[in-house]
Amino acid sequence: MDPTVAARVAGATSDLLDSSVRRTAAPGEDGRTVVMTSGTTGAPKGARRPSSAGPDAAASILSRIPFRAEEVHHIAPPLFHTWGFANLQIAVMLRATVVLRRTFDPVDLLRTLSVHRCTALAVVPVMLQRVLEVEEGDLPPVDLGRLRIVASSGSALPAGLPSRWQQTYGLNLYNLYGSTEVSWATIATPEELRDHPGTAGRAPRGTRLAILGEDEQPVPTGEVGRIFVGNDLHFEGYTGDVAGKHMVEGMMATGDVGRVDDDGLLFVAGRDDDMIVSGGENVYPKEVEDLLADHDDVVEAAVIGVEDPDFGQRLAAFVVRRRESLDETGVKAHVKANLARFSVPRDVVFLDELPRNPTGKVVAKELRRHLG
Repeated sequence: MDPTVAARVAGATSDLLDSSVRRTAAPGEDGRTVVMTSGTTGAPKGARRPSSAGPDAAASILSRIPFRAEEVHHIAPPLFHTWGFANLQIAVMLRATVVLRRTFDPVDLLRTLSVHRCTALAVVPVMLQRVLEVEEGDLPPVDLGRLRIVASSGSALPAGLPSRWQQTYGLNLYNLYGSTEVSWATIATPEELRDHPGTAGRAPRGTRLAILGEDEQPVPTGEVGRIFVGNDLHFEGYTGDVAGKHMVEGMMATGDVGRVDDDGLLFVAGRDDDMIVSGGENVYPKEVEDLLADHDDVVEAAVIGVEDPDFGQRLAAFVVRRRESLDETGVKAHVKANLARFSVPRDVVFLDELPRNPTGKVVAKELRRHLG
């Protein structure tokens, strides 16, 4: 294009933009974000998030995960997921280059990290599982030398997975525990995951964590109680005519139960409505689930409570096995050898894969359909 014509076009475009800005009035109120909950046990609900929690929100996560400005972030979870959306906000704040893919594939993820020289990766736990399941002969030649941070959230890390990841890909895994309603509650560093397998970590800057009993008073260190979180990141309520979360002294219930050990680290036992009473004994399905997930012949497992005419409730285990030599008797024997007798599942169902929603969480209501 002739330089004179080009200058006129550029000037006209600039004038147009300037006039557009002058005609645009500032909004009268802050925007509002609505994020859908996962709906793993019931119908998804719309959770109203504040438009911005200011610099405190950034300081909170940066106090435990060392993101840096102007690096390269690969966000693997969908952006409609709370964790994916949160990572997009973090990346924008840090002026990071964001790498997205339309679908998830474990081999493609490794190539993406290598080709784009990514320094940070956001994932949900099932993605880590899928990467570790890739056969050695199918692994592409990749260079992950710049990858400093693998931040996982969205659901609990299965037992044994952090150790396997660290042995294969280094000391870079961070585990963030939270929910759509309370945002992040605790964050575990790679060193904490190495030295205290199964931990959800510590509360980040600006967050209060409490384990409360039925009387809404703190329980002794090491005892299991309901998890409450206090911070400036709470959601504003559900859309529609849906009751909000239980609050105690400015802290919101996460809906989970757990304990804090002598080192101040949180361990999540499971959902507070997942605990079952079987023959008079309190049983947490997650304890059995973690044990099965760490079995050499198990790819992944899910354990839920179901009604029982004799014991009130019983456990049902759903297992994706690595070898068909593992049968129902073997599953029950493994649990009996490691946990109390009342933790042995009465039902063992083998599946080709666990039913998951688009965010990677196991859908418990879909599991029940496999029971006779």
